[in-house]
Amino acid sequence: MDMGKTGYITARVEPKLKAQAGRVLEKVGVSTSDAITMFLRQVVMQQGLPFEPRIPNAETRKAIEELENPTKRAKLKRHATTEQMFKDILGKRGNRAK
Repeated sequence: MDMGKTGYITARVEPKLKAQAGRVLEKVGVSTSDAITMFLRQVVMQQGLPFEPRIPNAETRKAIEELENPTKRAKLKRHATTEQMFKDILGKRGNRAK
């Protein structure tokens, strides 16, 4: 039985996170409201969170810190293409499998 969409959820989120998520959702053609509805339907179907929440390990926390810190982020190596990245990673060991 469809009760219509009359319930409201108010959630406080970081503006940057909201904007980033909004851009991703727009690219896949889903509104924020629809994405929240999908999440809640999955919570009901799974009888819990539809993913396993985990605490990042030390290596992941360090990577997150580097990405969030502008000074550290500026020092990270960047590549214009994936081919350049793989060449840098693999060096003279050869080309990556295609």
